[in-house]
Amino acid sequence: MMIPLRAAALASLAWLLSGMSAAASAQQLDTRFSCSDTRSEMNEKLIYADSGEFRLNGEAIQAFRWESSLFRSTHGFDCSIDTEDGLQAEVRDESPRVTWRVSLKNAAEARFQRGYDFGRRLNCTIRLEREGDSLSIRPTCPALCGSRPNFTELSVNLKTGKCRYDE
Repeated sequence: MMIPLRAAALASLAWLLSGMSAAASAQQLDTRFSCSDTRSEMNEKLIYADSGEFRLNGEAIQAFRWESSLFRSTHGFDCSIDTEDGLQAEVRDESPRVTWRVSLKNAAEARFQRGYDFGRRLNCTIRLEREGDSLSIRPTCPALCGSRPNFTELSVNLKTGKCRYDE
């Protein structure tokens, strides 16, 4: 009688562990992207250019790099962030959507390290929302953008690499 009970218990344990593994892999993000778009705003040509790499495993940040530029006919602005800026992550899994909230541990220190000595809001949060093959990147991070208000909001198709800049 013990053998069938033990086999059933092992089968249940294997099923439970496979479910935990699927949940853990849902909280992993490993992507690279490069996007650009040209727009016209008030008869002026604007060029958006973004590239980055995000590798997250739950709340562990293995790699995080994003460069976001906005070029006008007379000048340009850029923002950048990477793991050297002192990042932390939170993750929320609301299947089928997984959301990471990446922020600076110390925004004032990160801003000072970049040589910015003029006032700017010190908040910095970047939300990464993955649902299926779509990754939405929603920044609120003026702390690292010099005189630019913020990074550019965009979405990336993780299978095709196609980008869409949000209005």
